[in-house]
Amino acid sequence: MKRITIIMSFVILCLLSACGSGGTETTRGEGAPEYVFRFAHEESPDSVQNTYVEEFKKIIEEKSNGNIKIEIYPVGQLGNATTQAELLQIGAIDFAIISPGNIGTMVPESQLLLLHFLFSDDMEVNKEIMNNSEALYGPLADKFAEKKIKVLSYWTEGFNQWTTQTRIEQPEDFTGMKFRTMPSPLIVSSYEQYGANPTPVPYEQVYSGLQLNMIEGQTNPMFAIEQMKFYEVQKYLTLSKHSLYTTTTAVNPDLYEGLPEDVRKMIDETIEEMKDKAFSIQEETNQKALDEVKENSNIEITELTDEQREAFRDASMPVREQYVDQVGGNAGEIINKLEEEIKEAEQKSK
Repeated sequence: MKRITIIMSFVILCLLSACGSGGTETTRGEGAPEYVFRFAHEESPDSVQNTYVEEFKKIIEEKSNGNIKIEIYPVGQLGNATTQAELLQIGAIDFAIISPGNIGTMVPESQLLLLHFLFSDDMEVNKEIMNNSEALYGPLADKFAEKKIKVLSYWTEGFNQWTTQTRIEQPEDFTGMKFRTMPSPLIVSSYEQYGANPTPVPYEQVYSGLQLNMIEGQTNPMFAIEQMKFYEVQKYLTLSKHSLYTTTTAVNPDLYEGLPEDVRKMIDETIEEMKDKAFSIQEETNQKALDEVKENSNIEITELTDEQREAFRDASMPVREQYVDQVGGNAGEIINKLEEEIKEAEQKSK
């Protein structure tokens, strides 16, 4: 079934592009762009990811004087988020936003980025890590590369928060809860550690699942909670900041390595410009979303105290050992290096 999905998606792409190959020189006549790149992302057209890709498109098209064109495909147009990653691997699309929560079985090492209470509470520290971490851009990026995904940058869409049908103040409050997760095994383990009944559900089906009580809670950054109207079918919003929604901007490695040096340089420069913009986009979008929910809904909003967050942190720690044991290889080396980098960055920020 997965193979059929990939083939069908590739056929659709060929039809959309008149069977031209993404990233190769076009033959569309005078004034046409030399390169047309297909860029897929995992969210809706009014999301953080789409804002990011639109800005990427604007910068690189201007930088290239129109010789590069970016075609944007939100989630659903070419399949779900996992299918989009598979399309990137085979070169049916050129660029994609690839999140560890959707490819945990494809690149097991990437699940490191899903661990609860791993990153700092200080977003400036997280920005430093996402932009410069040797652990992320070294051994972890190598694991992506082994699966035909070249990571150009890591960034975050903000802190994840919880919405539920019952109040959440301690890990035991999750006991037995049908809680929606992404399909990553490590995310499933994290909520099992709290006593929940984690239930992977595609993003586009979460609202109806909550509405029909097929699931009783979910986690996402504030912008997603507001844009997808999850607050309409939930009673409680808990500002937990238990994890970051971390994602990557990725490219098909064969495409990238086959491009002329000047085109690669424009891509690299655009990626660098987007690093600061990505954090600004998420900060502005998430704050605006929280304000909208506060003003226009009846959902009860609470924020975990430091003591409550510490209880969740303690409960989540065994999952780090599971990550090392389940993934194997150099997973222990990667997590130890990243934890060390985060600690050092926090100390420097004080």
